[in-house]
Amino acid sequence: MRTALISFAWTPAAASSFRNIVGSRNAMPTREQVPAAHELARGNALDVLAVFLRLGLTSFGGPVAHLGYFREEFVHRRRWLDDKSFADLVGLCQFLPGPASSQVGIAVGLLRASYGGAVAAWIGFTLPSAVAMTLFGYGVEALGNAAGSGWLHGLKVAAVAVVAQAVLGMARTLAPDRARATLAVAAAIIALGAPSSWGQIGAIVLGGVVGALALRGNEPVAAPALPLRASRRIGAVLLVLFFILLIGLPLVAAAVPSQALKQFDAFYRTGSLVFGGGHVVLPLLQASVVPPGWVDNDAFLAGYGAAQAVPGPLFTFAAYLGTVMRTPPNGWVGALICLSAIFLPSFLLVIGALPFWEALRRRPMAQAVLRGVNAAVVGLLLAALYQPVWTVGITSAADFALAVAAFLLLFMWQTPPWLVVILSAAAGAVIALI
Repeated sequence: MRTALISFAWTPAAASSFRNIVGSRNAMPTREQVPAAHELARGNALDVLAVFLRLGLTSFGGPVAHLGYFREEFVHRRRWLDDKSFADLVGLCQFLPGPASSQVGIAVGLLRASYGGAVAAWIGFTLPSAVAMTLFGYGVEALGNAAGSGWLHGLKVAAVAVVAQAVLGMARTLAPDRARATLAVAAAIIALGAPSSWGQIGAIVLGGVVGALALRGNEPVAAPALPLRASRRIGAVLLVLFFILLIGLPLVAAAVPSQALKQFDAFYRTGSLVFGGGHVVLPLLQASVVPPGWVDNDAFLAGYGAAQAVPGPLFTFAAYLGTVMRTPPNGWVGALICLSAIFLPSFLLVIGALPFWEALRRRPMAQAVLRGVNAAVVGLLLAALYQPVWTVGITSAADFALAVAAFLLLFMWQTPPWLVVILSAAAGAVIALI
C-alpha cells in the first residue's frame, strides 16, 4: 500500500523481510532463471521508457508495492537484473534521501541503458501520475468553489487516515525499541515547537547524531552483487553538484527576486532532505509552501489526499502544488518547475553514490546514523499528523467518524488507498449537504 511506507538500512535480515513482502507470488529465482551480475545485458532507452511507462500507469500501492512490481518485472520477467543486484539497488536507495521506488527505477534504467536509460525510467514512471495531479490542480482551481467544498474536505479527512496509518507502519519498523521511540517523540516535539523547515532539519540532524552515538549495531553486510557501470569521476562530480545546489540555491534565491528560483530552491531542498520518501514529504513541503502563502492549507491537504488515488510516486504531489501556486509561475509551468526540482536530487545522489556504495554500506557509523535519522523521520510524520493534517481535516464529530472509518478500511480491511480516497470525498460531499 502507498500508506505502508518502509525505510531501513539494508541488512540480511531486512533483505529477507523485503523478499517475504514483495516476492510471495513467486519463488526466489535460481541461477538458471536469471543472469549473473557480470552477464547483465545492455538495452536502449526506448525499451526502458516503454516498460516504465506501463509501470507508471499500473503501480498502485506505494513504495513497497512498487518495489514488488519492479522485482517481478526486472528480475523474473525480463531478467535485466539478478536478485542480489536488485537487493543491492534497494539497499542503496533506502539509504539515500528521496523517493526510494523512483530512485530504484532510475538506477535500473542507468544499469540497463546508461544515462539516457535513467532519464527514460524516471519519465515513464513519473509522467502518468504527474499529469493526473496537474489536471487535478486545474480542476480544483476551476471547480472548487462552484462544486462546493464538501468533497474537498472529504479529501482532507482521508489524509488524516492515510498519515495515521503511515505513522503506525513506520513506527513499527523504524522505531521498534525504547531508544528510537524516544528519539521519534523528541523529533516530533522539535518539529511542533519550531514549525518551519529549519526545525525539521534540526530534528533530522539530531536523529543522525543520536544514531551515531547510541544506535550502532553489529549486523553483517552481504557480499557485493551490484554490477557497477557508473564512473567514479562522474559520481564525484554529481555529489559535489548536489551539495553546491543544496547550499547555494537558498543564497541565490534570497539575492535574486525570482519566484521561479524560490520555488525551485524550496522543492530541491525538500527532495534533498526527505529521508524515508513517500509520506515524509508532507511536513517538509507544507513548511515550504504554506507559510509563505504560495498555497493555502486547504488546497494543500486536498491535493495530498488526492495523491493517494493515483499510481506511481507520491512525490508527483509537487506537480499539483506547482499548478495551484497563487503567484506565477503556476499552472503547467509551475508544475514542471516543482516536479523537476524535487526529483533532481534523486538523479544526482543515485548516479553519484552508485560507484561508492560498496565502501559506504560496510561502515557501521553510516548504518547507525541512518537508524537515528529514520527514527526522527517517524517523529516528523507524527508532528505532521497533528499539524496540519488533524487540525485542518477534523473540525467536527462527523469528520472524526469519517476519519475513523477510513482508517478502518485502510488498516483492517486492506482497502486500496485510491478507493478510500474516493469514498471519503463522496462522504464529505454528503456530510456537507446534511
